[in-house]
Amino acid sequence: MNEPATSSATFEQADALRQELAGLFIEESVTLDRPEMGHIRFRGRFLCDLADCYDQLRERFEDHGFTPFVRDEDGPSLIASPIIFNPKPSRWIINLVLLLATILSTLFIGASIEFSIRELHGNPGIVDLVLGIPYCLSIMAILGAHEMGHYFAARFHKVPVSLPYFIPLPFSPIGTLGAFIRLKAPLKNKRVLLDVGAAGPLAGFVVALPLLLYGLSLSNIESLPTEMYSLEGNSILYALSKLWIKGQMYPSGNEDVFLGQIAWAGWVGLFVTGLNLIPVGQLDGGHIAYALFGSRARLLFWPVVVALIALVFLTQAYTWILWVVLIIVLGRVYAHPLDELTNLDAWRKWVAIASLILFPLVFVPIPFLIISP
Repeated sequence: MNEPATSSATFEQADALRQELAGLFIEESVTLDRPEMGHIRFRGRFLCDLADCYDQLRERFEDHGFTPFVRDEDGPSLIASPIIFNPKPSRWIINLVLLLATILSTLFIGASIEFSIRELHGNPGIVDLVLGIPYCLSIMAILGAHEMGHYFAARFHKVPVSLPYFIPLPFSPIGTLGAFIRLKAPLKNKRVLLDVGAAGPLAGFVVALPLLLYGLSLSNIESLPTEMYSLEGNSILYALSKLWIKGQMYPSGNEDVFLGQIAWAGWVGLFVTGLNLIPVGQLDGGHIAYALFGSRARLLFWPVVVALIALVFLTQAYTWILWVVLIIVLGRVYAHPLDELTNLDAWRKWVAIASLILFPLVFVPIPFLIISP
């Protein structure tokens, strides 16, 4: 064993951890890696299926105040880090306040949609929040399904996680910036990373698509305005949904589908799903890509950035400028699981592939168009 100059206490800890490896790992060398931080690195090979025995290994190490990180460094490398993940409970009152604010915000947007529809038919009335219930319930169901998908997947794998934080945005076309949950500890392996990452967008999609189809069946075909107006963008799936429900592609000639509250919530749900599935960084798509490709997922970073910049110039969709900035600043950070050796099993690979295929189907290249007749 290589023994750099450090305290004898650290060597005692290494010896104690070596004893805990019995039956799980055969160590070929032990080094004090970054001794100023107390890391201990074991190289060797595992005697068990790591997906099955990692929890046992972690429990043994935690008894000594360490957490095991498993990396592939020309062979298995087991790094004992002197840290225990035991996060404090979240302050749920914050989640409740944000939830109530988002409900009010989406009620206002729904009521505004209803006001616009009635104004189109010459009977606007007033903006009554009660009239916004269909949109509010629909969009909250979609966002709630998305975040609870993450939440329950994390809880299933015993990962400490916060309740959803909803983000109200009343003076916008959708009334919210979505929601997020906060993971309070690293995920165990790529399988858990895939489960938690994909559960959100898939659950949200399963709710959003039926709402979109039902909402389209209730939405009327109207003549396009003669004054300046805003037009929602098409994704492949949204365009096909209009074709299926209405029998032809819209807009067509001087007519288009004027979305009611439920249809608008469905469109927003697919739009948000597409944003979350962008395969970089801490986005759900980034988690899915890293679970499937490992560190090679980083190769997607610059193609995604270049593609979004190209969209700005080709479509004048300036919304993507903000996303380019956010991705450049935050998109290089990926969620590294504790165990990076365990790869996806067969069915999870198919889930990951299906999730990545879903991305181009729901992605909206031009979210909004301002039309001047």
